[in-house]
Amino acid sequence: MPYIPHTPDELQEMLSVVGVRSLDELFADIPAGMRPRSFDLPKGQGEAEVCAYFEDLATQNRTNLISFLGAGYYAHQIPQAVGALSGRSEFYTAYTPYQAECSQGTLQAIFEFQTAVSRLLEMDCANASVYDGGTALFEAAMMAVRATRRRVLVVDECVNPIWRIMLGTYVSGLDLELRLVGQNNGTSDMAALMDAIDDNCAGVLVQNPNFFGAIADYTELFAKARSHKAWGVISVYPVMQSVLKTPGEMGADVAVAEAQSLGQPLSFGGPYLGIMACRKSHVRQLPGRIVGRTTDLEGKTGYVLTLQAREQHIRRSKATSNICSNQALCALRSLIHMSLLGPQGLARVAENNMALARYAVARLTALKGVELLNDAPFGNEVALRLPIPAEKLVDAATSRGCVPGYPLGRYFSGMDDVLLLACTELNDRRQINFMVETVGGLL
Repeated sequence: MPYIPHTPDELQEMLSVVGVRSLDELFADIPAGMRPRSFDLPKGQGEAEVCAYFEDLATQNRTNLISFLGAGYYAHQIPQAVGALSGRSEFYTAYTPYQAECSQGTLQAIFEFQTAVSRLLEMDCANASVYDGGTALFEAAMMAVRATRRRVLVVDECVNPIWRIMLGTYVSGLDLELRLVGQNNGTSDMAALMDAIDDNCAGVLVQNPNFFGAIADYTELFAKARSHKAWGVISVYPVMQSVLKTPGEMGADVAVAEAQSLGQPLSFGGPYLGIMACRKSHVRQLPGRIVGRTTDLEGKTGYVLTLQAREQHIRRSKATSNICSNQALCALRSLIHMSLLGPQGLARVAENNMALARYAVARLTALKGVELLNDAPFGNEVALRLPIPAEKLVDAATSRGCVPGYPLGRYFSGMDDVLLLACTELNDRRQINFMVETVGGLL
């Protein structure tokens, strides 16, 4: 039986203070379908039985599939040194610097992470990370709202729909308007985005490469936003930033990203890591922890939490966010990953993945009825229109050991026959050939 510290008399006394007669009355505001069906828990089992039960569940996961899934989360090769170094007890058990003066190693690692992110995105400043890509997008939007004191956010429909849903959930209780600008056959409708920006706009939110894999240059869009004193916010795929025009080059005010592709395993959904970087003039709006480097009275280098205490604790209701974790262990993994590959290594990974995607596209479009969704330039991910529903193809191919991509009809009306395919360095030509043969046999 579970241990319950309260006697029936004590429970009744607490209920009477609240002003109800029973637990059912206490939970009356919760719809019946959302309440626990029963608190009669089964009898506990021994360690061996519990381990066997979960091992049996784990065997039901299909982990041996050849996969071309992307849609914001990518299976990249992670050097073994990432796990070995980040798993050292000095980092693994002390990754949050509550006592900064005692956490010089952790603070230096975070500082180096911020530096690497700033260089990768060519932005002035970066924070010590947030929860994930969707959270980062919301936090960037709130930076624009606070700075401009405006209530309208222009959002490109080409932004990852998962992150747009998160954004909508976060702002649902706030006095904000999300002005969604529809996508144009998998590309950003630049003219419509330009028209949507006015003097009531706090910021415009875009993504590059976008959710469909298309690459664009948002320099003119950000210039238009700046002319109306609005902010330009861009979400990016970190690996591709080694070869694409960066947010800094485009003139973005804030750049965000899901950093899962930098040293984090897919791991059935997390934990992941949100990147945020901005212009120096906006740094006081940046949420989360920000580590700085200084010197002590003896001239020795030291690392400090530059803005975190003032912004997150002393200011209380005026704090820039309510983030309570800086994901520093995940940030450390990303730092080690970026350091091991270096700028040239990251570029080689991106170029290799782009070449694989083009090989896959060449072979797939040779099949009858398969064509590119649009003619926009793409990176390692691309949308293809099929002669049959994409979800039907994916289900059938999965049963044959291959997931050819993500069916876009789940998020976009009129795209039931569109497949989003992504290639990484873990997909070689042999796997691509097998996928093409599988798809060809099902069309």
